[in-house]
Amino acid sequence: MFIIKKGISLKEYNTFGIDVSSTYYVEAGTIEKISFAANFAAYNEVPIMVLGGGSNTLFTGNYNGMVLRPTVRGIALAEDMPREVLLRVGAGVRWDALVEFCVSKGLYGLENLSGIPGDVGGAAVQNIGAYGAEVSERIAKVEGLNIALRTPLALSSEECAFGYRDSIFKRELRGSAIITHVCFKLSKSPDFRLDYGDLRARVEAQGEPTLVNVRQAVLDIRAEKLPNPQQLGNAGSFFKNPVVSAARHDELLAQYADMPSHTLDDGTVKLHAAWLIDQCGWKGKRVGNCGVHANQALVLVNHGGATGSEIAQLANDIKQSVSERFAIELEPEVTLV
Repeated sequence: MFIIKKGISLKEYNTFGIDVSSTYYVEAGTIEKISFAANFAAYNEVPIMVLGGGSNTLFTGNYNGMVLRPTVRGIALAEDMPREVLLRVGAGVRWDALVEFCVSKGLYGLENLSGIPGDVGGAAVQNIGAYGAEVSERIAKVEGLNIALRTPLALSSEECAFGYRDSIFKRELRGSAIITHVCFKLSKSPDFRLDYGDLRARVEAQGEPTLVNVRQAVLDIRAEKLPNPQQLGNAGSFFKNPVVSAARHDELLAQYADMPSHTLDDGTVKLHAAWLIDQCGWKGKRVGNCGVHANQALVLVNHGGATGSEIAQLANDIKQSVSERFAIELEPEVTLV
């Protein structure tokens, strides 16, 4: 049933568990229903915010507009090639359900992204990544609707302008595009990436590298470090890992010999935001109803009853302390609304 609801709480629709409301809320499972909702919003002169699994959003107040959640389902084989397949997946499919499906079918490429919360559409918007892999590496095309122009949308991976936790959907097309499907190109043969952190050791402890073993190792690591949003409100990693020049990295390493880092293909160096935050004394610290998780300094948590503004203030305080000590500006990975 297609119902546009008015003035409902969004608490159960965001993983921080922030109790705010929106003027309108609607779930739309077809492009026709999405178009109808967009026309309704235009007629009532309210903006549209697209919300997937709510795992990358911090509401700092009520939203004066329409919150639209695309619930397009389905995983379909679009093309079967000798060495690869092309899957066309609905934006409303739960991300980890897709990864589980691919593992069960012997399709390689998404296993390192196991356990990440949210939906497929949001994964493309955010260009999710973990353990040396990014989803953009496997995205062939993104389909949807340009609600500003009322026209279908079909963008190649290149046209999506993916970056580190970034895409065109967070910039030029923010607020004007709604994703309905994402097409993934996956391999039929092993294509493992294990040289990130202790992933290889964790996989080998289970035996030979297989899709099942890699997925389980990733799930185990995440379970040890990250809290379950059902038990403790959070949005996963709150900040991006900062990237600095090789020269700046050498300067910092001269001062902090144990500072972890990862050299990228272009010669720049990715630092670990969690380490920087931990060095500033934030790990495990509680401030009122929110705080920093005891096992992972990148994760801000709602201990119960926290407002979005409280969590945003905590994030700003953390950014300031890291800036003062390391002269590095942290950027949020989470979208503040």
